[in-house]
Amino acid sequence: MIYPNAKLVENLFDAKEQAATRDGFGTALLELGETNKDVVVVCADLAESTRVLAFKEKYPERYIEVGVAEQNLAAVASGLANYGKIPFIASYATFSPGRNNEQIRTTISLNQVPVKIAGMHAGVSVGPDGATHQALEDLALMRVQPNMVVISPCDAEEARKATLAAAQSGTPVYLRFGREKTPIMTTAETPFAIGKSSLLWLGEHPQVVIFATGPLVYNALCAAKELENDIAVSVINVHTVKPLDTKAIVAAAEDAGAVVTVEEHQIAGGLGSAIAECLAQECPVPIEFIGVHDQFGQSGTPAELIEHYGMGVSHIALAIKKVCSRKKK
Repeated sequence: MIYPNAKLVENLFDAKEQAATRDGFGTALLELGETNKDVVVVCADLAESTRVLAFKEKYPERYIEVGVAEQNLAAVASGLANYGKIPFIASYATFSPGRNNEQIRTTISLNQVPVKIAGMHAGVSVGPDGATHQALEDLALMRVQPNMVVISPCDAEEARKATLAAAQSGTPVYLRFGREKTPIMTTAETPFAIGKSSLLWLGEHPQVVIFATGPLVYNALCAAKELENDIAVSVINVHTVKPLDTKAIVAAAEDAGAVVTVEEHQIAGGLGSAIAECLAQECPVPIEFIGVHDQFGQSGTPAELIEHYGMGVSHIALAIKKVCSRKKK
């Protein structure tokens, strides 16, 4: 076993409950509002969509509405953080960090103030909203900034834990959330720590390891299960894209000898790039990348778009077979 202390998630495929990762964020904000008076929320006129509405209604004195002004969103939050507050800023990820990247860079990352950036509606699974609202570059934008922690939760429960952990981190944090309801794979007891990946599926003597992030972790698990009688696959949830759990990733890659990365994001600059950069230095092995290949999104249902852009279970299974065939004999 790669991780002697790993606790594998039970009944992964029996759970019927689904929720959007943004819902876990909203739940955590209410918890934080009750337990930490320094937590404040700043929003860009999207309180309901970003799931900060309940916080706004319960703690109106700790809620600031800046309107459709994402640059101000970042600047106001940086000032609050500089004076001891723990601000969460919420908007669609195409606008924050998309539109206000320079303000995040200069006022938050450069100054190392603990602003928590909640980027909503990430990935093509936003669906009918189309390319303008489907953030596919946000992980790359945030991962490249010094001092920035980058987290992409796999389900609503992990999103809740990630939000609570972010509030305690004392650093700038980018949290990536989706709109579509997706399977809840983890439980309140499932361990979560910033910077630590988690093993969710362990094939016997694994031939391939999948590193996945965000709700597509579920598709990776389904592909591993589908192939379990033919190819032994392990699935590791890399919820923290930065800082990367380098030690665990290298150990898993060495053990399996082949890697597939899975993310609902551009291949360039996201999880796949981070894994490739790590393994190029520490453990060069064959890698296949599942994600969006240098394209913008488009309108459609979430399920249609996941399939169209090659991120469905069948595509992951094909990548597993392909990378396995590339291994050194």
